[in-house]
Amino acid sequence: MYMSAENVVIVLVVGLVLGWLADQLVQGSRFGMIGDLIIGIVGAFLGTWLLPMIGVHIGAPLVAWTINAIIGSLVLLLIGRLVHDAGTWQRHHHP
Repeated sequence: MYMSAENVVIVLVVGLVLGWLADQLVQGSRFGMIGDLIIGIVGAFLGTWLLPMIGVHIGAPLVAWTINAIIGSLVLLLIGRLVHDAGTWQRHHHP
């Protein structure tokens, strides 16, 4: 899949913004700001790559890149938080 420079910038910005928002919304963030930013960026690239592969096509290319990046970032941040919380719960509740 080809990504133009403009698309890469869009995905990076969306990932950074969502990572930053996640850090701001969750006081005492589990990953810290840098971790949330990295997860947001990786999720944005994952969504941009994966959604078209599974047949999800949303609107015009620029809109699709942006929405795919948002979905990917949010899903990866949610999965990361669930996995992290499960590990924390097991460490605190393991006999």
